[in-house]
Amino acid sequence: MAEANFRELQYQFGAHMRDPDRHPGPAGVEDRRLKIYRDLLYKNVESFVANAFPVLRRLTSDERWHAMVRDYFSRHRARTGLFPKMPQEFLHYLNEERDDEHDPPFMRELAHYEWLEAEVLFDPRELDDVPFSKPAELPDGCVVANPVMRLHTYNYPVHQIGPGVEPIGASAEPTYLAVFRRRDDKVGFMQLNAVSARLLDLIVTNDGLSARNLLCRIAEELGQRDVNLIMDAGIGILHSFVDQDMILGTVAAHA
Repeated sequence: MAEANFRELQYQFGAHMRDPDRHPGPAGVEDRRLKIYRDLLYKNVESFVANAFPVLRRLTSDERWHAMVRDYFSRHRARTGLFPKMPQEFLHYLNEERDDEHDPPFMRELAHYEWLEAEVLFDPRELDDVPFSKPAELPDGCVVANPVMRLHTYNYPVHQIGPGVEPIGASAEPTYLAVFRRRDDKVGFMQLNAVSARLLDLIVTNDGLSARNLLCRIAEELGQRDVNLIMDAGIGILHSFVDQDMILGTVAAHA
């Protein structure tokens, strides 16, 4: 078989596997044999996506779920062929390609939150490789954040969504969530308020300042003249971050 003909055969086979309703299989191949490959490939993809987004799967009827995964399978062009990256590819599909007015309004945010859990779980970085002093020297040390942590703001309380809990509209206040991997390799999350989320953001992007200086910045941003009030509350928040392994310790501060 000529190379060009073999390449064309591969294209026909691939197109048929992705969308058998629109693309017929290669001529001369029994449909019975093609069906084995069609079912195998689709079931592998569907099972992987369902396991990556378990809450979304439970909230979606079988008919709508399989129609959505079929649509993803047939039209999405993945940026990578690595299976561990498939949840991220499915997110790209939801955010950039899918447009169905019957989808729940929280679907994309819920999917992002579920992806975030897997993202921190499989992050290859080890917490023990991060240099810091122990115990955390607060408030004079420079706080060292858990590198396997993500802070994200949602319009829906995605950590509460599940069967029987499906919001029909965005919350009045944003939902601030930190998702992280602890030293025991379990995934944890913490719901934050606007102030603690801002503090955590300052910690993650900090460039050598002490925790005291970060809290003084918070007080300035809030227009709070009683810095000691912010300092006392902030140190309590920092200790809760330490307890959850969101803060690993401290190093010497630059200022």
